[in-house]
Amino acid sequence: MGRYTGPVCRICRREGQKLFLKGARCYMAKCSIEQGTPAPGQHGARRGRKMSEFGQQLRQKQCLRRQFGMQELQFKRFFKEALRRKGVTGEILLQLLETRIDNLVYRLGFASSRRAARQYVLHGHMAVNGKTVAIPSMILKVGDVIEVRDRPRSRDLATRSLEAATTQQTPMWLSLDKKAFRAEILSLPTREQIAPVVNEQAIVELYSR
Repeated sequence: MGRYTGPVCRICRREGQKLFLKGARCYMAKCSIEQGTPAPGQHGARRGRKMSEFGQQLRQKQCLRRQFGMQELQFKRFFKEALRRKGVTGEILLQLLETRIDNLVYRLGFASSRRAARQYVLHGHMAVNGKTVAIPSMILKVGDVIEVRDRPRSRDLATRSLEAATTQQTPMWLSLDKKAFRAEILSLPTREQIAPVVNEQAIVELYSR
């Protein structure tokens, strides 16, 4: 199955919470979650029955996977990598997802959403440690320097996004120089600094079945 290209507001309605998939619209009153629009489907308005433990775990996993715009196989590879590393598996998984370059471009305000950030990276607008990158799933490490390439088109897109990102603050674990369009990863984010409102332990238990 290919990448999802349908209406992203439908995904938020299915999960019952904001996943911030549509940039500035997610902060407006017209957001479907703000308006209380029910889940999609013929019986969406009647969904509310008690979920099984497996169902709750599945919803947590789907919520996180969809928030980062990943397919199941790719998401499972990230989980296996988190399982391989030393530490708390759930927290490591979130750190891996947060340090993907497409997520960093979004967090820094160079793109209005993760979907836009993915396209931004794919089109070669970003560089890491002075080298152009075009792989959205690339994981960066502490000390890496990420910057918008010094090209008119790249800088223009980043400028417009930064000007529009008035409600978004740069995470404390990142250092951003807006004038130079450059940022550095100061440290790995702690659980308290990571935005996804999910129960990562439920995801670990789901994959451990």
